[in-house]
Amino acid sequence: MQLYPLQFTPILKERIWGGTKLKTYLGKPITSDITGESWELSGVSGDVSLVSNGVYSGVSLNDLMAQFPNELLGKKIHRQFGFEFPLLFKYLDAREDLSIQVHPNDDLARVRHNSFGKTEMWYVMQADPGAELIVGFKEDSNQTEYLEHLHNNTLTELLDYKAVQKGDVFFLATGTVHAIGAGMVIAEIQQTSDITYRLYDFDRTDAQGNKRELHIDLALDAINYQKIEAEKKYNRTENLANEIVDCSYFTTNMIPLNGSIEINHELDSFVVYMCTEGCFDFVFNEQTYTYQTGDTILIPAALNHYQMSGQATLLEIFIR
Repeated sequence: MQLYPLQFTPILKERIWGGTKLKTYLGKPITSDITGESWELSGVSGDVSLVSNGVYSGVSLNDLMAQFPNELLGKKIHRQFGFEFPLLFKYLDAREDLSIQVHPNDDLARVRHNSFGKTEMWYVMQADPGAELIVGFKEDSNQTEYLEHLHNNTLTELLDYKAVQKGDVFFLATGTVHAIGAGMVIAEIQQTSDITYRLYDFDRTDAQGNKRELHIDLALDAINYQKIEAEKKYNRTENLANEIVDCSYFTTNMIPLNGSIEINHELDSFVVYMCTEGCFDFVFNEQTYTYQTGDTILIPAALNHYQMSGQATLLEIFIR
């Protein structure tokens, strides 16, 4: 495999709650005023990313994995996941509130959908004044109480609203009832899954006057009714990898880059960098690649020694 940092063509998704910040804030080539998601790196069936740079330009992520599984994924990751890319990376623009929803765990998702579950995390890149998220219940609840409030259109009274600002991080284990609120841009890292159970959508309708489908029954045994603490606190030491999340599905570090750092990984895993602010140079094999806010790059597992320099905030993601 010819080694270099891989970029991919964004897969842009219109959403009823989307806006234009993916263009104005992140420079994505959106053509709609309701673009809610930019899928930066995806192996989801029907939405597989295509390389946009270098000698593999135009090649799909799946074809690259098929040809170079150990070099791209790492031997350990290839043994664990075969030829299925295990993570999905997105940027989201919430002009309006997203639906209140929950994701099933691996066991439920496998039985019902032949899919992975959907453990995920959010990094808040931008937040308007007063922006809020929903993460779980305010206090321990139960199915009976939940259904009573759901049927009375008072579900929000049970849920935990969190005011947010740039740099906040929330880790959402499967089963956590959640919703992204209006007025923010989010970097999202998740298991490769597109399984969502929608609980409540504020009675919204689309351009044709149709309400979106709800999944009340499916969600009942997927929900964790206990109060949880989803917000993650972390250090911001410059030019170091500050750990934010470390779970069995992925590890995410924050690198506040100010100057130059040298990376020597012995992970046996691919690494992904999401640039949430600033710009930086990536230097490998006497070649320099330049990136800016909103760029996402995939570093093949076999490329484990490189330098990065600039002034930027980077999320570094890999699998232990």
